[in-house]
This record gives sequence, C-alpha cells and structure tokens, in this order.
Amino acid sequence: MTNSVAELLSQAAAAQADDIALVEGASGRTRTWAELDAEADRVVAGLGEAGLVAGYRVALVLGNRIEFVAAYLGALRAGLVVVPVNPRSTGSELGRILDDSGCRLVVTDDDAAAMVREAVGDREVRIVVAGRPAAGETSYDELTASAGRPVPPQQDPEATAVLLYTSGTSGLPRGAMLTHRALLANIEQVASVEPPMLTATDVVLGVLPLFHVYGLNAVLGATLHRRAKLVLAETFSPEGTLDLIDDEAISVVPVAPPAFAHWLSMDDLAVRFGPVRLVLSGSAPLPGDVVDRFVEVTGVPVHQGYGLTEAAPVVTSTLCSSDAESGSVGAAIPGIALRLIDEDGQAPEGSDPGEIEIRGANLFSGYWPDGADGPDDDGWWRTGDVGFLDDDGDLFLVDRVKELVIVSGFNVYPIEVEEVLRRVPGVREAAVIGAPDEETGERVIAYLVVDGDEETVLAAVRESSTTNLARFKQPTELHVVPALPHTATGKVQKGRLRAVRRRGPELLEAERP
Repeated sequence: MTNSVAELLSQAAAAQADDIALVEGASGRTRTWAELDAEADRVVAGLGEAGLVAGYRVALVLGNRIEFVAAYLGALRAGLVVVPVNPRSTGSELGRILDDSGCRLVVTDDDAAAMVREAVGDREVRIVVAGRPAAGETSYDELTASAGRPVPPQQDPEATAVLLYTSGTSGLPRGAMLTHRALLANIEQVASVEPPMLTATDVVLGVLPLFHVYGLNAVLGATLHRRAKLVLAETFSPEGTLDLIDDEAISVVPVAPPAFAHWLSMDDLAVRFGPVRLVLSGSAPLPGDVVDRFVEVTGVPVHQGYGLTEAAPVVTSTLCSSDAESGSVGAAIPGIALRLIDEDGQAPEGSDPGEIEIRGANLFSGYWPDGADGPDDDGWWRTGDVGFLDDDGDLFLVDRVKELVIVSGFNVYPIEVEEVLRRVPGVREAAVIGAPDEETGERVIAYLVVDGDEETVLAAVRESSTTNLARFKQPTELHVVPALPHTATGKVQKGRLRAVRRRGPELLEAERP
C-alpha cells in the first residue's frame, strides 16, 4: 500500500532506474529516476542533520526547478510538512505565512533569496539557497552533501503532508491541510479517468507553478504516478514554451487559460503543436469560443477541468463527459461526488444554479491550525462556487458565492456580465466586481483591457450591454486599465480590483506590460 507521494518516487526508481524523470528546460539539466530518488534521500539526511523532525514545517520558495522537486519529495519522505509559497510573494506576505505555519526552514533560490531574507528577518528560521547563500545560510549543495540515511518508516496517510495557503471562501489566505491520503487519492482518481490524461509514454510540460496545487499534484503527482517524463519550465512565454514543446517532443500540455489568447494570435500554430496529443486547462474557466478556435486551428483536443486547492485539486474533467457542451468543465471524476444546494441547504429547483458541494477521499482536513471549515460530518464540503448541472451531469460554473453582486435584491453573477463584455470586438480582458450603492445596495463595475480606440470600444461595450443584459446587470461604470492583476495560474485577482476601487488605480500600475 502506498502511503505517501514520495513512495511513488521509490517505486519508479526501483522499476526504471535509468529512465529520465525530469528535464529542466532552461538549463538542460536532467535526473533519472534513480538520481532523483538518491537526491531525495540526501535531502532527508540534510534536513535531519539540520535538526528537523517529523511534523516540522519546511517552506519551499523557489521556481520550477529540480531542487524544488527533490526538496519536496525528500521533505515528505522525512515526515515533514511542506509549505509551498509563491517566490514572487512580498516579504510581508511570506512573513505572515512563516509565522502562521511555524516554519523552521526555508528552501529558496537566488531569484527569491532577497525577499526570503527580508521575510525571515530575526525569526529563528534557517535559510537554504539553491545558488549563492549569504553568511549564516546553507547552500542546497551543502544540505544534500550527506551520503543519506535510512528512510523513515512509512507515513501515516492521515498526517498532514502539505499546507497550501489559499483565500478559500474567506479573505486572508489560510493554510489548507492536505494529508498524504488526500494527495494520493486525487492522483488515483485522476489516473482512473478514461481516456487517460497521462500515460507512461507521455512527455509532460511542467510550466504550471509547483508552488500551486495544480502544478504540485495534478502535474507533478500525476507524472510520478504514471512514471512519465516531466519537462520543467520556470515561466510561460508564448514563443519560448512552444520552442520547448518542439525541442522536448512534449505530448501533454497542462496550461492556464491566458496561454490560449497568446497562442491564438501566432502563425503556424498547428505545426508548432505537432508533438502534442492533449492540452489540459484548469484553474479558471476557459470560454467555449476560445476552445473551439484553438481546436480548429491546431487539431489538438482541449479538455477542461474544475478543481480547488482543498480538493487536491481535480474535481471534474471533460474527459469524463459523454458529450461535453461548450462552456462545460465536465463531469465529476471517479471517486468524487458532487451536488448543488441553495441558500437553505436544499437542492435548487429545476435547472437553477446552486452552490457546489463535493465529497471524496481527496478532500482536505480543514484549515490550519484547528481544522476549521473542513468537510462536515457526512464528508461534504461547500466550495463557495456556484454552478448548474445539465442532464448528463456536466458542470457549468456560474461564479463564486462571495463574488455575487446584489443589485436591488437581484443576484448578478459577474462571469455572466464578463462573457458579454468579452464578446465585444476590441475587448481583450474583462473583470466585473460590485461596489456599494446607496439606492440599489450594490452596482456593477467593469474593468477592461482593450485594443484599439478606447472610446469606440467603450461605445460598443455600452451598446452590447444594453442589448444583452438586463438593466440591473449592466455595468454602471467602465474603467479601461493597462492590464488586469492575475494569480500565477491565470485567475483575475478580484480582491485587488476591490482594493483599486478603495485606494486608487495606481495599484494596477505594476501590472502594466
């Protein structure tokens, strides 16, 4: 019985020691399964010599590189709890996570080291740098210099393996406690999907950030399970990523939705996607017309899914649909139950939207430190997302509960308004939030990124809104901005837009291309 994701590495190393497991796209460095297994063992030894024991927290604040993978698997093998953090965080953001989680050690790289040092300050937290350590710090090479030591006993599957900080259904990020059981359960659930997302012969693109649950478990975890080759990329770039796909003959491409808009404007896309058999999209809804255009241009199927950090992460996939309609995120994958509830906790009437609840062995154990707001006594967990199901059981996302805008007592789902705005020629991106209004309770505010003459585009937006939206859904304010703020996996940061509303548009200046 497998009790930890790290055991998947041990099994792969025993079965196919000399096969390439990892390729680092930027540097060309590689690791075979045996080499990666040995490096993870050396991480175990180094962490032990640093005084860390089972249950201690280790933060990983570095990009998609071999050291992340080896440190992650080594820390799990040592019985530690891994806290992956975006290396583009601010020092104050990381400092809050270090305090909240109680991390004893941070592994970082040269790119993020200055921010990590600022965050650590005078905290009693050791810093390990994959690169050039400062005085008092340890290099990654020093950490892994030991010959290794016996691997600890098999992990308790119900022990916390990873703390992933997410906004969840509240405001400030909270640490979602994912156990070894939850991580492995979702890997097994994904592996049972037919036709398969990954096979042993696939070469998988690893451009989704490993600090995020999609990159960490849906990509890295699934690749370990299938014993496929993973090609790591630090960042996405339209041309650079296509070059990597060609150079490494990548066959499965998991990406975030913004990638498609970049690629669809490029020439020879069908040729560039020659090695690819499947594109996977998650982390945010992908408009149906974008999928249709991409498939028409490349001939490569695109399958969408829906997931959450707290679900480790995959919940649905269009690979599980009998005949997925445009706009669907698919049906629940094997081992996951899904239902909708209204505000009273009852099934919504007819085809009305409802809040999505899920149940499965892949669910988290609540938020750190006390397990608050986890699954209920019957195993169901309220996601905070709103959707509806068609007759075939396919899920269509409507919006987040917390992002509802209530105008004169009527619910406005921002995504519905955004879809109308995005169809207007010249609108490249659109995001909708609510703002307080003395007469109606709230009003609809839209932020737009546009191409071409602003006044012409805005006039077309107003006309389309009048034609396609009920009056209470129409934006009362339109703001053109240079760019929208996104998370690393492509979601628009609505909270930041609300801050812009409160404090001024200068908060978006950092997003200017």
